[in-house]
Amino acid sequence: MTKKNQIQLFDKNKIRTVWDNDTEEWYFSVIDVVEILTDSPDAKRYWSVLKSRLKKEGVEPTTICSTLKLPAADGKMRMTDVATCEQLFRIIQSLPSPKAEPFKQWMAEVAATRIMRLQTKYNMIA
Repeated sequence: MTKKNQIQLFDKNKIRTVWDNDTEEWYFSVIDVVEILTDSPDAKRYWSVLKSRLKKEGVEPTTICSTLKLPAADGKMRMTDVATCEQLFRIIQSLPSPKAEPFKQWMAEVAATRIMRLQTKYNMIA
């Protein structure tokens, strides 16, 4: 997997992301998204509880997210739960947040911008 770590901004909040050139998909840090959408003081705990709840509902968290190394607050690369746009939509459905809809629109814009850049790049090569 050829990856490129990048910080994306949603309403001035940082979200760690990774672009995978092989699959041509963004992977978003689930913890960062949970923190923004829930305003939780402990997003890691919130995500842990949500994963347990999803499992009880019959949704295996490993099917809706994976792990990748992303830069942590201390600057070290640490394994972090990440999700593609599609997977993140499933997670967001389980978060009671008025910010969910604007966040979904923002994700669509991030994806569309990257696709447009790739199309321009490929058109220049062809």
